[in-house]
Amino acid sequence: MFQINRQLSKLYSSSALGSLSLTGAWVAILSARGYTLMEIGIAETVFHITSILFEIPSGALADVFGRKKMLIVSSVMCMIGNIIMIFSDSLFMVCLSIAFQALCYNFSSGTGDALAYDSLKIAGMESSFERYESNQLIIYRLCSGISTLCAGLALFMGYKIAYCIDLIICAVQISILFSLREVCAADTTEKSSRVMTGLCRRLILCFRESFVFLSTAKKALGIMLCNSLVGAVDTLLLFFLQAKLLQKGIPQWELGLALFFMQMGGIIGAKLILKFLKRNYKRIFAVSTFLVLAGILAEHSFLYLVMAFGGFISSMGDDALQVRTNARLQSMFPSEQRATLTSMDSFCFSIVMIVLSPLAGIVFTYW
Repeated sequence: MFQINRQLSKLYSSSALGSLSLTGAWVAILSARGYTLMEIGIAETVFHITSILFEIPSGALADVFGRKKMLIVSSVMCMIGNIIMIFSDSLFMVCLSIAFQALCYNFSSGTGDALAYDSLKIAGMESSFERYESNQLIIYRLCSGISTLCAGLALFMGYKIAYCIDLIICAVQISILFSLREVCAADTTEKSSRVMTGLCRRLILCFRESFVFLSTAKKALGIMLCNSLVGAVDTLLLFFLQAKLLQKGIPQWELGLALFFMQMGGIIGAKLILKFLKRNYKRIFAVSTFLVLAGILAEHSFLYLVMAFGGFISSMGDDALQVRTNARLQSMFPSEQRATLTSMDSFCFSIVMIVLSPLAGIVFTYW
């Protein structure tokens, strides 16, 4: 008998460990190591170039070979990235580490959601997915907040020790992932082996069916693009606030508190959106966009308390939109290409980030 609560609990635990990190404030760590905001912007661009190359293939691999396997691969990529960062002594090595972190993101983005949605579908509980997504974002923000709260500790003990501790966390996460049950609402493996043989042909089939779906579901594509734009602006704001707060004179021990406070905005947004289940998407998008733009204006304050509040309201708007977007898209996606199509959502986000990351580095440096 399929135990949905146990399955979801393991997914929650994996997400918590994946978000817990002493190096969560990686921008501040690189800044403390002497890297400029321009160089950090380049590293962020490398992350999203890697994501563009591997985002959709990783989703297709998850649909063809199983979501559980790809989640394990994701954690392995994270461990490799951490090891490279420990021995990094140049921008090239930093960018290489960031590229492996991007692969970690690629193999997990959408994969966990696809596994969760199809698990709920088997249990006849698809309508609970928006609550699941809300809980996941709350876990992400809370654990990321705890990680950034340790920013001062990471700066004090040194980045090498901090990344070594992250390796241990990854190992524990992998042990939990091995205990997950692989599920798929539609038997895609049987279908693939019956219709065609060979890895490449199976992947091509998954790609083709996914693109056919998007070509006919213009509404889903529009939602992806809107969500990606708001999410990219909020992400860049929070990234560069790590360094900007230090430049404004915030003490190192207070930096973690400020970053934790900003993450709490996301928790409030993820919970608050559940109170507005009947509000249409356009209205949610408009309010979220306003909050993110207000956060950017607050970033230009001379007071770091106002800057932190800007990050707080920006996170609140972004996460509220993210919960509604993910629930809306998952209800549209067919199970056979669920991970692939969810990866396409992340692909849109990476495209926007590649364009905005270097520009944001310049803007936040000189404006």
